[in-house]
Amino acid sequence: MMEKYDVIVIGAGPGGMTAALYASRANLSVLMIDRGIYGGQMNNTAEIENYPGFKSILGPDLAKKMYEGSINFGAKYAYGTVQSIENNGKGKIVHTDENDYETSSIIIGTGSQYRKLGVEGEDEYGGKGVSYCAVCDGAFFKNKEVVVIGGGDSAISEALYLAGITSKVTVIHRRDQLRAQKVLQDRAFANGKINFIWNTNVTEIVGDNMKVTGVKTLNNQTNEESSVDANGVFVYVGNNPMTEAFSDLDITDDKGWIKTNERMETSVPGVFAIGDVRQKELRQVTTAVGDGGIAGQNAFEYISSL
Repeated sequence: MMEKYDVIVIGAGPGGMTAALYASRANLSVLMIDRGIYGGQMNNTAEIENYPGFKSILGPDLAKKMYEGSINFGAKYAYGTVQSIENNGKGKIVHTDENDYETSSIIIGTGSQYRKLGVEGEDEYGGKGVSYCAVCDGAFFKNKEVVVIGGGDSAISEALYLAGITSKVTVIHRRDQLRAQKVLQDRAFANGKINFIWNTNVTEIVGDNMKVTGVKTLNNQTNEESSVDANGVFVYVGNNPMTEAFSDLDITDDKGWIKTNERMETSVPGVFAIGDVRQKELRQVTTAVGDGGIAGQNAFEYISSL
């Protein structure tokens, strides 16, 4: 017989765990489903310095603390990759690669995944010097030279992390100024191991068939071609929403982000969306947590109205 829950939370990042906490604290039966370990991208973050209550905390440590709170009122956790959602009016069925579950309400918090550059050599050297996570792979490049591509918070945070491991970090950015928070910029500019190449696009990642040896570049102002030697390439050029499983629900915009109102409600009654997967301006742990609290409470109100 199919397991049934009042609320199923898809994704156990900071938003999903907060939603599970709020919904279960309202005495609803709650299941969190995630394809990996709880915490989402926090597990790939070295230090978090902008979460209230902590001057600085490691991403995995914050994830663990959040998880312990999320199951404190009885929420359950299950591994699985959601394949699709079947909407039968008030009732809904969540199909995963492991099991099927019945529920009255769904909170989607699947987040986003790293966007690829889409240049030659990127796939070929994936795992051979191309990475999207400095915390995961930085140790492989101890005392070596690396390139970081991007200019936002993630790129500069990871460049600073890599500067503590590698001998040299070259940040390549397509614009003439960074988009990262000012405090991160100041730290990066003051770090003697980090240098910058501006107004430049990476056109190819090159190697010796075994590992990365550098990148080819093009200055987008002068059209001058050049190259940078490097043992590793770390790519941070944005994210794409993980919403393929929900395409049949017609709840996304043309780029795949889920559209909601301020109550986190989608256009499908009983289906909410939170965190990085949502169409929004700021994608941070704090905003995901806020979304999760709102969705958890409104899921309770939705179920109460049935």
